[in-house]
Amino acid sequence: MGEHVRAGELDIWTEQVGEGPEVLLIGGAGDTVESWQFQLDGLADRYRLIAFDNRGAGRTAMPDDPVSIEVMAEDAAHVLRALDVRSAHVAGFSGGSIVSQELALRHPELVRSLVLQSTWAAMDPYYRTWVRFVQWLVEYAPSERAFLEGFFLDIYTARAYNDGTVDQFIEEVLAFPHKQKAEDLQRYLEPLVDHDTTDRLPQISAPTLVLAGGRDPGARPALGRRVAELIPAARFEVMEEEAHQPFQEVPDEWNTRVDAFWREVEAES
Repeated sequence: MGEHVRAGELDIWTEQVGEGPEVLLIGGAGDTVESWQFQLDGLADRYRLIAFDNRGAGRTAMPDDPVSIEVMAEDAAHVLRALDVRSAHVAGFSGGSIVSQELALRHPELVRSLVLQSTWAAMDPYYRTWVRFVQWLVEYAPSERAFLEGFFLDIYTARAYNDGTVDQFIEEVLAFPHKQKAEDLQRYLEPLVDHDTTDRLPQISAPTLVLAGGRDPGARPALGRRVAELIPAARFEVMEEEAHQPFQEVPDEWNTRVDAFWREVEAES
């Protein structure tokens, strides 16, 4: 059962399940606790999993203050401290992976290890153009369903469209009572466009696993590989048949890979 926790000056909706080493899950654009449901269900027998609604998504408000990656990294740090977590394995995807990078750079003592799914150090022109497209699509699409059907083309595989998985995800989003405003999604996306950690990633000391989807048209494997090259001793793996969010499409495979990595880190401590 979730609850709001006071994180700095913001009440952040947070859910905790399981027992064991602490894990912080950081979602991407528009994502809430529910985006991690397969992990909350599948890994709670071995870990204390903590997920939260990003500012401006779900049950966490979007303050009037400017949004930045640094501010969102502080949100994550505040959540950990509010829950008395001294250090956690941190897993983030897409925009959440950028927040995770910043968290590790600003608060290395809080990060036991990093899993960066569908990540980048700096967007290339192609990816920046796609984000700009999403910013206007959410405002001008003829309906919420039409927006999701178009947006998800770059998030999920053709397989997921054709086997009904995407239809199921869309129905769940449409039924979700805590809708994100279009302007809040736009504000979340804006700082991602020009954020660049290229020069600072070598400062990350936490054990790191970088995962990319071979069929991800946005956060392509080349972008993730660059992150792994910059972070000392980082491991890079490509899930060749997956797209942007394999932790939802093939959760058992994703959970197995990440669990093995966390077990290695724990064994070496």
